Amino acid sequence: MKTNLANLMNMVSEYERNLNTINSQLRSHVYTTTIEELDGKKNIVEDYREAFKDEFIEYNELFEKIQIAKQVIAQKNSELKLSNGDTIADTLITINLLRKKMLLLESFLNEKNSKRRITEVNNSYFESKEVNFDTKAMKEVYNKIQQEIQSLEFEISKLNSKEFDVLF
Repeated sequence: MKTNLANLMNMVSEYERNLNTINSQLRSHVYTTTIEELDGKKNIVEDYREAFKDEFIEYNELFEKIQIAKQVIAQKNSELKLSNGDTIADTLITINLLRKKMLLLESFLNEKNSKRRITEVNNSYFESKEVNFDTKAMKEVYNKIQQEIQSLEFEISKLNSKEFDVLF
């Protein structure tokens, strides 16, 4: 089957949703319920043996497809390289770290200089707080990181659309 990483990741998401549904069905079909009378006669109230067997087979088949697809995704993420020579896997780590750095810078950018009056019994003064960085320069660093992330994500997106064969 010809596909690309983007489609394969969507397939994995769909397979995992289906796997959760089957998982739920399996749990509800674990038991067969019978009523046993005192004279030894048994009446089957709920018989889920066949349903459980069929669902368990379906679960295992779907599980195997997910495993193969995730292995292919991991392999392709380790093989496909961006223009800078880094693999997709390496770049995803970089993007994650850059996002953490952006969060820190964003928290810095939310800080403002402040001044407040302090009044005591015999004394009155102002307490001033000034940020220890150039706000414009910090904003430039933030924007540069944001552009770098967008650029890397765009390159990954292009690589995710490259087609290849997958056997299920």
